[in-house]
Amino acid sequence: MTTAAAREARSHVQVRLPGVWGLGLRRGALELRQFFRQRDHVVFTFAFPVVLLFLFASIFSDDVEGAGIKASQLYVPAMMAAGIMSTSFQSLGVSIAVERDEKVLRRLRGTPMPPAAYFLGKIWLVLATGILETAILLLVGTTLYDIPLPSDAGRWFAFAWIFVLGLIACALLGIAIGSVPKSSKSASSVVVLPFLVLQFISGVYIAIDTIPGWMLDIGALFPLKWMCQGLRGVFLPDSAQVLEQAGSWEFGRTALVLGAWCVGGLLLCLLTFRWKNRRDG
Repeated sequence: MTTAAAREARSHVQVRLPGVWGLGLRRGALELRQFFRQRDHVVFTFAFPVVLLFLFASIFSDDVEGAGIKASQLYVPAMMAAGIMSTSFQSLGVSIAVERDEKVLRRLRGTPMPPAAYFLGKIWLVLATGILETAILLLVGTTLYDIPLPSDAGRWFAFAWIFVLGLIACALLGIAIGSVPKSSKSASSVVVLPFLVLQFISGVYIAIDTIPGWMLDIGALFPLKWMCQGLRGVFLPDSAQVLEQAGSWEFGRTALVLGAWCVGGLLLCLLTFRWKNRRDG
């Protein structure tokens, strides 16, 4: 074979190779298959927020004075926000730490697959699980707790961008915190503790008007508080704004904070992500 023919053959081979987006889709399909093969993990992931919603909404079901809603209705958008963070921040933080400790990341780094394809696969995973988790909680909220669906396109649009920005911000934070655990054994403790604290100070389990102001100020530094507030603005009547710290839904500030965390989370990932443990050199 002549040199020209060899070059032409190589060019044809290169053309046939899938690009980063194609590899990312394939990696995402693989991540989803691996996720749904772990049936106990799947059941726990999707059932846990639903069970918590049922418990809190059943215990606190009285009318909220001056807000025009029942206390149970406050928990539906809050648990939806927590579900989004659970399927992104918590899921990625733990799984990436485990994959690094088991040297899965190290082996992937040694393959021709572009690093971006690995992260795209993770994003497809959290997008699919986040949509499914949100749909389940929305179904429960509308059927059991009389949460009305938005009646105008503006609120549906707000729901879409809160979901997307919140999911991206929490996913990037999950990738970043995945570099903190020293081993797979400590991954759950390291990731779950800050997530649990944020749920208490961001209005998921406890109403905003009963949380001390200094705790609310700390919670306002992170995405979960704004996701809860934004989703309350989407699904609750405007009369419930009196329960918020600022007395309004603050959609503009919500978009600003979530967008800032998307940028900040990306920078954190670039600065902290490692393909192998520190002890491996």
